[in-house]
Amino acid sequence: MLYGKEEISILVVSRSDKMFGVLNDLLNGRFYYEIKQAASVGEAKRMTLVQSFDIVVINAPLKDETGIEFAVNLSSDNSTGVLLLINNEYYDRVLDEVMGCGVLTVSKPLSKQTLYETVNLIAATNFRLKKLEHKNAKLTAKMEEIRIVNHAKWVLIENLGLSEEEAHKIIEKQAMDTRQTRREVAETVLKTYNTSK
Repeated sequence: MLYGKEEISILVVSRSDKMFGVLNDLLNGRFYYEIKQAASVGEAKRMTLVQSFDIVVINAPLKDETGIEFAVNLSSDNSTGVLLLINNEYYDRVLDEVMGCGVLTVSKPLSKQTLYETVNLIAATNFRLKKLEHKNAKLTAKMEEIRIVNHAKWVLIENLGLSEEEAHKIIEKQAMDTRQTRREVAETVLKTYNTSK
């Protein structure tokens, strides 16, 4: 574990074993707990259906396609960090095609140090994205709870002739008395009065 965070999983998509070996050697003993390999886009697609990866390194071109379309699709569908290694003569053209999709592109040949630093940069970005996603999920859940509780308050107001403050107090008291969340109490109110959320 790194600083109490989840470790990073990496998929290396390369037609040769060399890139996998280089990355495995560079990251050996680091916080990367899992590095897997695929020799083609088809194999990589199957692997990403079964498991999500934090980082996918695509060493283009591949056996069955260039890897560019796969990089774009992978980057746009989820929060996977995608590193596309492309031959220097195609770099500018490919960069224009993939940069707006969030694909990090590096030209080959590249040094082991550059590869190592680039993967670490993607890993740091991935940690940051996961924190933001977690924060966003918490905010979304909180907003949903507020919406449901407010709906339950209005149901109580309409059905029992209460003021908003009285309805609020009933939900709060019921939550404390039953050791439930306000949302659970609100959902019970909505079920009792056959009202959808």
